[in-house]
Amino acid sequence: MSTIENAYNQVGADFNDVMRRFTSEALIVRFSEKFLEDPSFEQLGEALRDGNADAAFLASHTLKGIAQNMGFTGLYEPSNVLTEELRAKPADLTRAKELFAPVEAEYGKTAEALRAAL
Repeated sequence: MSTIENAYNQVGADFNDVMRRFTSEALIVRFSEKFLEDPSFEQLGEALRDGNADAAFLASHTLKGIAQNMGFTGLYEPSNVLTEELRAKPADLTRAKELFAPVEAEYGKTAEALRAAL
């Protein structure tokens, strides 16, 4: 088992499904590196701290899409819930901040596994 596949297994992601879509382990590694460089997670946290619902929605939506494309189901699911909360007008920022906690936990777990693998 490769180190990137092991990272996927650690976070409960379906490596084989991602491999079918990306067609090579090298592409998965490359996009995993890009995932770690993507500023969406930091932008999301900052927007929530600043009370900027629109910026938080955009960052959450981006993070959700990346997580889905990368097969990070554990991160996708809470990101999706948060995105839908922020989609509402007006968004309930108190609730959104509560929903950020599981996103933050899953992001940390995913990033840690990927860093160890790369």
